[in-house]
Parts: sequence; structure tokens; C-alpha cells
Amino acid sequence: MAEPGKVSSGGRADCCYTFLSMAFMTSNLIHEVIPVGPIQCNCSILGDKLTHEAIVVDPGDDVDRILEILRRHDLKVRAIVSTHTHIDHVGGLADLHKATGAPVLIHHDDLDLYRHLHVQAEWMGVPTPPLTDIKDFVKEADTLRWGGFAARVLHTPGHTPGSISLVVEEGAARPAGESGNTPESSKSSILQPRLLAGDTLFRGSIGRTDLWGGSYPQILDSIREKLLVLPDEMVVYSGHGGLTTIGFERENNPFLI
Repeated sequence: MAEPGKVSSGGRADCCYTFLSMAFMTSNLIHEVIPVGPIQCNCSILGDKLTHEAIVVDPGDDVDRILEILRRHDLKVRAIVSTHTHIDHVGGLADLHKATGAPVLIHHDDLDLYRHLHVQAEWMGVPTPPLTDIKDFVKEADTLRWGGFAARVLHTPGHTPGSISLVVEEGAARPAGESGNTPESSKSSILQPRLLAGDTLFRGSIGRTDLWGGSYPQILDSIREKLLVLPDEMVVYSGHGGLTTIGFERENNPFLI
């Protein structure tokens, strides 16, 4: 869930939506970011324009909107990923899985939190969203691939025990004969790598650590050891709010100075 004060209702959210709902296309990467649900979780749809493969990250709600974007780009979802299992990031997992058949991926350390989604819903005063049976998990240094692109998994606990961040970059083509083999023409050297940080790092702030499984020392270690070692120019897509960069946070984030 978002850091208190980082995402508010009303004009701030509308401004955020206008900025983030654009399609970010670099090379053959499709990257659409839409704030979903009442807490405006940033859901990322990432696709390859040539192979039409995609992944969806943090489908917290508004599955119909997500499916409309997938249809518009004629994308087939290879995986559905949640950076952590707070209700605002996983509320649409079950419905999106049902609609696409794609596997749902989380870090195993957040499975118990997901299984207690009804407790989260009661605390927020909202209905409990449908759950799905999660059987597939990611861990540190795993790589998720779709078309000519890849997302490298960083385990960044602190906001929750199983929080992850994803470094999105170009990936090597799959071996010949493997389903979805990527044509060489879908690769390009101009893609700027980007970080999907979930609720670990925000512009000028960090994720809250006062909920179940949170740890302030742990989130600081995760950011310093896993995120601040990335290039200064790397663009950061947080779980809520607008964009930032690693360099900006290194120099300006009051929690990290």
C-alpha cells in the first residue's frame, strides 16, 4: 500500500493519471502505465510490438481497462506479476488470470500475505477480491522474458517480506525452436532500461513499513544494496505516483541521504 501522503484523491490523482496513462514506446517495447483502483496503483502493461507477447505487472483493479489495452495492441500475456501482495496491487490477479490463462507470479515470501487478503480488505473497509491459486514464484536473479525483452528480478524486502523490483531491459532471443522465438529485428540498442520498483521506492520517499511484515532497516538495505547500485539515469516507475530516477533519489531522497 502506498506511503501515506504520496497518493491522494482528487486533483493529484487526475494529474497522475494524465501523465502515466500514456503509452511509452521505445524501440519495439510497448509500455503502458495506468493507475488502477481507489488507491491508484500503477499497473504496467509491457509488450513487444513484433511478437505481440506481453507481461502485466501489478493488476490491482480495473481488469476491463487492462484487457482493453491488451486487445488494442493485440498482445498475448505470458505472465502476470505482482511486486508484492498488498490488496491494491493484487485485486485483479484472479480475474486477469481467468481472462488470459497466464501464470501468476509473486515472491514466495508474500504468499501468506496474499492468502490473508480478506484481512486486508476488512482493514480497508472494502470487499475481498477473488483469489487465485498461486503456484509459480520468482526469486532473486530470475529473468522473465517476453518477445525481445526481459525483466530481471530483484528481491527487495522491507515494504513486505516478498517485495520485488523489476529491471526491464532487452533480452536475448530464445533458442531456436522454442515457442515465441524472437526475431533479431525485434531487438534494438536504443531501449533505455527502466526499474519497476513497486512500493519500495517513490519519488522523494520510500514504502511504508508499519504494516504486517514491514521492516524499516530492511527496506533501507534493499534500496541501498539493490537499487542505488543501478545507473543514475535509470528511470524508476513506482507503484504509485510519478516517475523519478535513481540519480535523483540518491541525491535528494531524505530517507537515503
